[in-house]
Amino acid sequence: MQCVILAGGLGTRIRSVAPDIPKCLIEVAGHPFADLQLSWLARQEVEDVVYCIGYLGDQVRNFVGNGNRWHLNVSYVDEGEHLLGTAGALRLALDQGILAECFLVLYGDSFLSIRLSDVMAAHRASSRSALMTVFRNDGNWERSNAVFDGSRVTLYEKGYGQARDDMHFVDYGVSCLQREVIRDRVPSGHATDLASLFQELSLEGQLAGMEAHSRFYEVGSPEGVRDLELHLNLGDTPA
Repeated sequence: MQCVILAGGLGTRIRSVAPDIPKCLIEVAGHPFADLQLSWLARQEVEDVVYCIGYLGDQVRNFVGNGNRWHLNVSYVDEGEHLLGTAGALRLALDQGILAECFLVLYGDSFLSIRLSDVMAAHRASSRSALMTVFRNDGNWERSNAVFDGSRVTLYEKGYGQARDDMHFVDYGVSCLQREVIRDRVPSGHATDLASLFQELSLEGQLAGMEAHSRFYEVGSPEGVRDLELHLNLGDTPA
């Protein structure tokens, strides 16, 4: 399996406590977060990792290197100073010829408990262009943004403000896509958000869904780091 890690963002919510390092290298329970995330991926049958980097990306390269210490093959797509957005970064990976025909996408600040082989299998069984993992959130952890009918995300609408009454789910943090979706729908060299692509696919009936049953953690905010450290200190480890 190939997993693309989106790690090029500015990390504005966490910058007050970590102004000089990218989110994925923030220390969590004594380890740079990337170490925890890559160790998890290595246990998940992932072989190839593509890091989409931008802001402070050289620090990611210097720490992760070629991925050998995690028994992974790591390559990089560097957006430089002109960030292309989450979907634009995937298009850059495609243009550079390193995007697999079917690939997983993981946010560089997400710590999850789900079997990625099951995600990939569910995507293939769906025969749809993409699959999003979702978690029944009911507005507890953040604004719910998805309507899920048990097999499809029938509406995905990421944004701010009041969620619709029928939105009980939130995107969990890992998705699976066909390369052709990026080729056909994301223009080269333009800043494009993956959320807009997922919304488009949901409205067309092309966004499959898979429900995760353990809450997600993230290191994009000081509160998120605190919650994850508490989770790890209690001895909980992701699948």
